[in-house]
Amino acid sequence: MTRPSDQVLERLFRLHPKKIDLSLDRMTALLDRLGNPERRLPPVIHVAGTNGKGSTTAYLRAILEAQGLRVHVYSSPHLVRFAERIRLAGKIIDEDILYRHLVECEEINGSTPITYFEITTAIALKAFADHPADVLLLEVGLGGRLDATNVIDQPLSTVITPVSVDHEQFLGSDLAGIAREKAGIAKTGAPLVLARQTPVAQEAILACADQVGAPTIAYGAWTVSATDDGFLYRDDYGALALPLPNLKGPHQIHNAGLAIACLRHQNRLPVSDAAIRSGVMSARWPARLQNITDSAFGHLLPEGSELWLDGGHNPAAGQILADHFAQQHDLPLYLICGMMANKDAAGFLAPLRPHVTALYGVTVVGEDSHAAEDITAFAQGLSLAAEPSTTPQQALQHIAGHSKGHAVRVLICGSLYLAGQILDQNDLLPD
Repeated sequence: MTRPSDQVLERLFRLHPKKIDLSLDRMTALLDRLGNPERRLPPVIHVAGTNGKGSTTAYLRAILEAQGLRVHVYSSPHLVRFAERIRLAGKIIDEDILYRHLVECEEINGSTPITYFEITTAIALKAFADHPADVLLLEVGLGGRLDATNVIDQPLSTVITPVSVDHEQFLGSDLAGIAREKAGIAKTGAPLVLARQTPVAQEAILACADQVGAPTIAYGAWTVSATDDGFLYRDDYGALALPLPNLKGPHQIHNAGLAIACLRHQNRLPVSDAAIRSGVMSARWPARLQNITDSAFGHLLPEGSELWLDGGHNPAAGQILADHFAQQHDLPLYLICGMMANKDAAGFLAPLRPHVTALYGVTVVGEDSHAAEDITAFAQGLSLAAEPSTTPQQALQHIAGHSKGHAVRVLICGSLYLAGQILDQNDLLPD
């Protein structure tokens, strides 16, 4: 379905410069013409990192809403429709409001070259400034230091999730350099809360934080540990025994803990232990180990089967998925994998290889992706049984046929673009 906002977004995309130079100049100039909405926002929690930004933001949102607070959220990319990127006081932005802000920004910007992410971030900031809320969760798009979101001078706090290599074409492959880019969101006097990092990344982040005078709360000052029926969170304020997070995977204990640490190390927003417990149990984030067994695609599989969807797309995400499925041996695991052409497919698949019965490579339709045959070749290079498939549906039908009626576990993975298409085709729109 084409929406009025889609037509404006298509026009805005054509303003994209032929060469992207990461800079805040275009962004600040447009915000100035819009009346500087970035100066009229509720308290901001700014979230950067490589993996876990979305999940950590989901826990922050769920906890704050359980406290009864109105929460704006900016995240990217979207899965099915652009409006998912902007939540106003808890709800995805209404089409009419989105269209109005899009048109206003388009008219003010005119034909000036600007990146798609820059102008849509400006639109989001204008919407957030024009609608009341108690807090804004602002997720970095790329990097941090020169990201379009890094126009907030005095955030309530900043958060950096685990840092690893991704977006090499923009950030390079030097982990310390990438960490310094992420640490560019650190601001004087604002608490910087860190996930568990590699020593190289942590050293780089701490040096940047010290340079700008940002007090840091690194992992160690807060910790989490699994228990028989959940996990234990600890920091200098005491310990909290909590149930298992609603989001699946052993890594989600750490993501939940990071959100809790952020909220316990600020003093402007009231957050009770009861709200923390409720938020951990209710957080939702689509296409991150999402169980879609009860869907049209899930019904293509034999009775008792499971169908999972995950948009992770780098080697660190592959390891996270491997850690999750390594604990499940009751059903054979099949992968349906599609990835963007600029992603390290072999690096993503390598940690999963020991746990996978077979893989089906697919092309992500309409995107600059690896061909199905290339994904298959990467898998075969890892000694993994693999073959190309025309569509995810065809792959599911092949898996069902090979299983001869026995239950299986299938993971569709490798790309948020692919995940969005799967959700759309199964009428599972994020809400």
